[in-house]
Amino acid sequence: MESRFRVLFLIVAIVGLSGCAATKNLFGFGQEEAPPTSAEPPGQVIDPQVERREVKEPSIDREDFEIGAFVGIMGIEDFGSNVSYGVRLAYHMTEGFFLEGTIGQSEGGLTSFEVLSGGASLITDSERTMTYYNLNLGYNILPGEVFIGEGRAYNTNLYLIAGLGSTRFAGDDRFTVNFGAGYRLLLTDAVALHLDFRDHLFDIDLLGEEKTAHNLEAHLGFTVFF
Repeated sequence: MESRFRVLFLIVAIVGLSGCAATKNLFGFGQEEAPPTSAEPPGQVIDPQVERREVKEPSIDREDFEIGAFVGIMGIEDFGSNVSYGVRLAYHMTEGFFLEGTIGQSEGGLTSFEVLSGGASLITDSERTMTYYNLNLGYNILPGEVFIGEGRAYNTNLYLIAGLGSTRFAGDDRFTVNFGAGYRLLLTDAVALHLDFRDHLFDIDLLGEEKTAHNLEAHLGFTVFF
């Protein structure tokens, strides 16, 4: 009988110890065993080595003056269209604003009245030469880049420009207002290509009544920064 109690006591003790071990984490008792640490470091997913490229800063950022020449077409109202040419000098005050002085010249042809009259001349041949002097203020409204091919990018600027000046035409000096827009393409750090459209306005009364003449000009030019 005593041996039976001993066997029963051992069975109860074994069942109780195994039950405590299985439920200690369920009720928050005890601590979980930490997983064994790995001897090998975790593998890298991203390689931090980045190949750096050389960047050359354009020297144009340090140049304020721009000088050059241009050639194009000017339509002188009532006197036809002819070749125009001239020179320009600009001073860049800021990245946005610049001052520009231009001197240009073109030739006027015969008016429709002179052609239909059979030889009557309104002005002499020397007075048909138009020479203008302008001082303008420009503003770069749309700086950007243009890509040619796969590996070439050029800085560009779309700008508005307007100013005052004087025009010598038909034997008189005429107060002139001009305005327009232009596109500048930097071919190198110091050389730029310009495409400009301008309207030169002045009063004239050669045909019997005074009116404001619109003289449209489109020209292409090259400039150098210094």
